[in-house]
Amino acid sequence: MIAARARRLRGVYYGWWMLAGSVVAMALGSGVSFWAFGLYIDPLEEQFGWSRGEVSGAFSVALLTGALSGPLVGRWIDARGPRPMILAGVVLTALSYLLLATTSEIWQWYAWSAVNGVFRQMMFLIPFQALISRWFDRRRGLALGVLGTGFALGGVVVVPVMRVVIDAVGWAGSFVASGVVLAAIFLPIGLLLVRNDPSDVGQHPDGVEPIGTATPSRLGGLALGPAMRTPHFWFVSFGLMLYFFGLFGMMVHQVPFFESIGLTRGGAASVVSLMAACNILSRLLYGWIADRVTRYEFVGIVMCCSLALGMGVLLLDLGLWGIAVFALLWVTGTGGVPIVETVLLTRMFGLAHFATIFGAVLVIEEMGIVASPTIAGWIFDATGRYDLALALFAATFVGSASLFALVGRLPRLRHEPARLA
Repeated sequence: MIAARARRLRGVYYGWWMLAGSVVAMALGSGVSFWAFGLYIDPLEEQFGWSRGEVSGAFSVALLTGALSGPLVGRWIDARGPRPMILAGVVLTALSYLLLATTSEIWQWYAWSAVNGVFRQMMFLIPFQALISRWFDRRRGLALGVLGTGFALGGVVVVPVMRVVIDAVGWAGSFVASGVVLAAIFLPIGLLLVRNDPSDVGQHPDGVEPIGTATPSRLGGLALGPAMRTPHFWFVSFGLMLYFFGLFGMMVHQVPFFESIGLTRGGAASVVSLMAACNILSRLLYGWIADRVTRYEFVGIVMCCSLALGMGVLLLDLGLWGIAVFALLWVTGTGGVPIVETVLLTRMFGLAHFATIFGAVLVIEEMGIVASPTIAGWIFDATGRYDLALALFAATFVGSASLFALVGRLPRLRHEPARLA
């Protein structure tokens, strides 16, 4: 019986094993960085007397440096594959967390966060999005949906653990633990599991051999220059910029926001974790939809409208019922993250230069992401409430939906096949 099971496991497409390892990596990477950042705000305020805007500003700086490094990271991946970038990135990221643990001055908080942002870009979002897109073609939407569950799992599993760790060993000890755990998990995945392309193990995308001599669609792609000369690139880029302005601004301040309306820190972390848990199912659903919907930008419109309504519900201050309705709208509006970027870009511009184009789009995206956490912090410092920030986020979601609607009216781009490196 054991031998029969082993034979069945050997017959499984290797891409699914890659995807499983990538989910673990995404969960850990997102959990110790994006999801957990809100847990550091109060401890740093209390120890150093910094304002909420000052503390939040470091998150913005990390996003900015990560975005500026995106085109170079993407070009390297397109030329040499995701695997070496992941391995180098995780070592450097782990070391940057040790630097963060030494913070004692505000300039160090910003400097070490900036370094951390660059190195995180090397081991996290772009490499794994490019990796899974190479391994899956016809099932790319589903595969990216599964990958997106890893990001959600970071909030479900890692945030509660990080809260306990911070309470037990402090914020500095938590940074040390983050670096050690990242290296312990990512390095074996990168060394033993990750392979750049299905051809590295003698397989084809999705585990299916191409029919006849047809060139697989996954090999097509516009280079960055021609892509930037299309309106598609700019509408999508600025649409994503406005979307993530509201999304990340709210995500960074979710825990302190819920505390500001009366929840305990533990209760706020539990709400965030519950929404992340629900996101696991919604991301699988969005992945399933992606393989069946031709124009995914219309899905983006639904996501934006859901989040705009969610901000409106919080502004009405309806108590626990309002939080419940917001949670439902939040899950609906964030279920397509990070599927929306990859699906839109690969369908418009192809896969051959996806990582480079994605890196360029991130530079524009991060113009909004960098500003939003700091602006929200300043608004709270000035007013003692998040109402103006919520209204601002709602407006950016509406603007993003409008740009996605314009993209939906543009004709499809045509591009010649181009072979991956």
